[in-house]
Amino acid sequence: MLLTVDHVTRYRYDQPVRAVVQSHRLTPARFDGQKVLAWAVTVSGGEMGGAFRDGAGDWVQGWTVKGPVSEIEVRVQGQVETTDLAGVLRGHRELVPPLAYLRATPATEADAALQALAASAAQDDPLSQAHALAFAVAGAITYRPGATHSHTTAAEALAQGEGVCQDHAQALIACARALGVPARYVAGYLFASDDGQPHEASHAWAELHVPGYGWIGFDPANRTCPDARYIRLGSGLDAKEAAPIRGIARGQGCESLDVTVAVQSQAQ
Repeated sequence: MLLTVDHVTRYRYDQPVRAVVQSHRLTPARFDGQKVLAWAVTVSGGEMGGAFRDGAGDWVQGWTVKGPVSEIEVRVQGQVETTDLAGVLRGHRELVPPLAYLRATPATEADAALQALAASAAQDDPLSQAHALAFAVAGAITYRPGATHSHTTAAEALAQGEGVCQDHAQALIACARALGVPARYVAGYLFASDDGQPHEASHAWAELHVPGYGWIGFDPANRTCPDARYIRLGSGLDAKEAAPIRGIARGQGCESLDVTVAVQSQAQ
């Protein structure tokens, strides 16, 4: 599938700030399921800094915007050719061992309810168990946009019974780790096709490490494994660590955020 992305993030400050420093994970991952044909990231008034590929295989790019500045636009435009690998992250090079993803974070700490949900899906076969965990989370947390916020934890989302893709991913991660299965959060894009299912163009899912297969993606929000409609950017222990854009503004101004994402399919 040939997918095009146009992703715009605008930061506005009610008072001009002296400078803004950002770290981006906005470049598609390198693996057998996707090939970048064209990709560009621009930052209004920005100066590109250092860049590196981290141990998880993600490309991290630094940017600086010198002030005073009241508005910044980060724009991502590109084209990616994708292949359906049934969720398996094949051909992805990374140095971090899977066991490193057993560590819980405040957002993915498994409370008694999450541990009970995990236990209800436990199975002897690791692959069947991974699928069962994803379906258990999908059944326990109803997809509802706006039901949660960026700081909602997995435990809070489960207690509420509603959430968005971030909540589904973090709850699945918490359940998997509770059973000793390495799991991580993945940020990316999803082509919102006309299939009647809920989608978010700027999307998130989880990857679980399954013996004999390696990392496999699971998207409880859409009850599926990532296929050719998905573009993978990067990963982390939770949503905060895997965020495509992280940064800090130097100044007293309060920040507001506006994001628009368009993912389209083109004929090959």
